Amino acid sequence: MVQYWPEFLTIVVAHLLAVVSPGPDFAVMLRQALCQSRRNALLSAAGVGAGILVHVTYSLLGIGLLIKQSVMLFSVLKVVGALYLAWIALQCLRARAGSIHVETGNAPAQSAFAALRLGFLTNALNPKATLFFVALFSVVISPGTPLVVQAGYGIYMAVATGVWFALVAVFFTLPRVRQAFNRFGHWLDRIMGGVLLVLAAQLLLSTVSESEPLSAPSPGTDR
Repeated sequence: MVQYWPEFLTIVVAHLLAVVSPGPDFAVMLRQALCQSRRNALLSAAGVGAGILVHVTYSLLGIGLLIKQSVMLFSVLKVVGALYLAWIALQCLRARAGSIHVETGNAPAQSAFAALRLGFLTNALNPKATLFFVALFSVVISPGTPLVVQAGYGIYMAVATGVWFALVAVFFTLPRVRQAFNRFGHWLDRIMGGVLLVLAAQLLLSTVSESEPLSAPSPGTDR
């Protein structure tokens, strides 16, 4: 197992850079943390972590390479992801003054299942996550690495992602942080909606403009 440590450390660094960079996952988690109960925010964080397992599973099964080579399949994935982000964005943009106010003692406005589902679908339908895992499993991880070890990498990334967003949830659900946002929480909701709408538009525009699979190797060259 010692020979796999360099590969694992490379994955740790690459995953850390990917998970802390701004994107749909962070935008949704920020909204959940500031506009929902801590329980719901943590459930969404767990959902994001579970969504990682979807990418790991199709990568282990070799479906990731199929997605990489198929323009149509990847385009469909991007359109579905963009439409889901746009749907979340519209919910955010409809926020009204006084509608965002969460107190610890009140019952959450969102069900536990809805919070978990939101985090899961946000990550599972994120085309950027697909690109990351396709690159990871086709370039960084050696084909000779046993599937059990590769699965271990995937479980680590799922847990690490869940822990990171759980920390985000805990920080932004602190009483002092909540109080600072209570008065203009609806504006934050609208800003998050605008960010998600821009991300959705970028996905749709890139789908229209691209004619070749992303990261596909040129003929006659190695991967």
